[in-house]
Amino acid sequence: MPRTESAAAETGRPIGARLWMLCGLLMLASAINYLDRQTLAGASVRITREFHLNQAGYGAIEAVFGYAFAAGSLVFGWMADRFAVRRLYAVVLLLWSLAGIATGWVHSPGQLLFCRALLGFFEAGHWPCAIRATRSLLDPARRSLGNGLLQSGASLGAILAPLVLRGLMQAGDGGWRTPFWVVGCIGLLWIPAWLFAVRDADLLTERRQESVRTRSATESSEPTLWQVLCSREMRIVFGLIACINTTWQVSRAWLMKFLQEGRGYSEPDALWLNSAWFMAADVGCVAAGALAMRLAVRGMPVQRARLTVFAGCAALCSLSTALPWLGRGPALLVVLGCGAAGALGVFPLYHALTQDLPERYQGRITGIAGVAGWLIPAQAQHLFGVLADRTGSFDAGLVVAGFLPALALILLAAWPQPGRARA
Repeated sequence: MPRTESAAAETGRPIGARLWMLCGLLMLASAINYLDRQTLAGASVRITREFHLNQAGYGAIEAVFGYAFAAGSLVFGWMADRFAVRRLYAVVLLLWSLAGIATGWVHSPGQLLFCRALLGFFEAGHWPCAIRATRSLLDPARRSLGNGLLQSGASLGAILAPLVLRGLMQAGDGGWRTPFWVVGCIGLLWIPAWLFAVRDADLLTERRQESVRTRSATESSEPTLWQVLCSREMRIVFGLIACINTTWQVSRAWLMKFLQEGRGYSEPDALWLNSAWFMAADVGCVAAGALAMRLAVRGMPVQRARLTVFAGCAALCSLSTALPWLGRGPALLVVLGCGAAGALGVFPLYHALTQDLPERYQGRITGIAGVAGWLIPAQAQHLFGVLADRTGSFDAGLVVAGFLPALALILLAAWPQPGRARA
């Protein structure tokens, strides 16, 4: 048995095909999460026309989602540390699926805002549950790749969303409603698969390891939650997630409007291009996680490996500076695709950083960081809409968003050097 599998067996972690099957379920949950989320973005032009919303009005809808996500991050971050993740995850996915289904019955902007808030609140539970599960299932050497697969599910769901919309949206007013019902029902099918495949013991690995240590050693060496939150590492985490999530959320929410209203693509063409954009994001996400792992395994210090890959992703995002000079055509699509790969590629590295922090607080760390990671993007969504109304263009907002990962790179450079990090 290989050394990594032998170590996994000794700590009680699943190994072999079953391990990666469980990781596949986590990736699928991310896909469902984004499939629900992107249904609105894919139908945004139709919905804003039906409800007579300007760009600022649409930005407000995305902002409400972000504010609710921030609140949900706190609630479910605490719950992920307090309750069994296996059951909590199933409940969270049930509730956000029902919120998505309800969106198909809204008949006013106020109802749409309410359903979008519910979706954001319950979808926030996905990440504390998923990050804790990934940490428990995978040893430190494999976490970058595991996080990459988990995060890649987000773009997988977003790839599928335009295809689902193309197949299910009907002509005329209200033709956008059916996808919300179908996508919500897809989420309900994941729940029995998760409960059947996962055992409570699969997600208790870190706690089993802690039980081997003496209580006195644990109490003397492990910081309190308040000490963790006030640490330099957490300040860096807050800044990182605020920057990279603003880039990602602004880009994915406004892409359809940029393509249709900003560059004149037809709805069918824009849907295809939307899928292609998320395919590029998926490739970037998995490649970034795999490359960081490979560099570390081949001897590069863990922090330097992360910094190197992060820098490459930030450089791809900064290509957005060319957007104001690009019309329809291959050059525009190349720049958009590179930006997508970079924007999602930074997330496996970010998740690995949070997994360097004490395991007993993993859910709360993820949830509290989620507040910083969503309050700022939520406000940015509204400001983006206001800017688009005033300038008559989406270009300036996308350029600004593209430079935020470079700012995050400066913060990442201040992360403590190996010796204090686990991997």
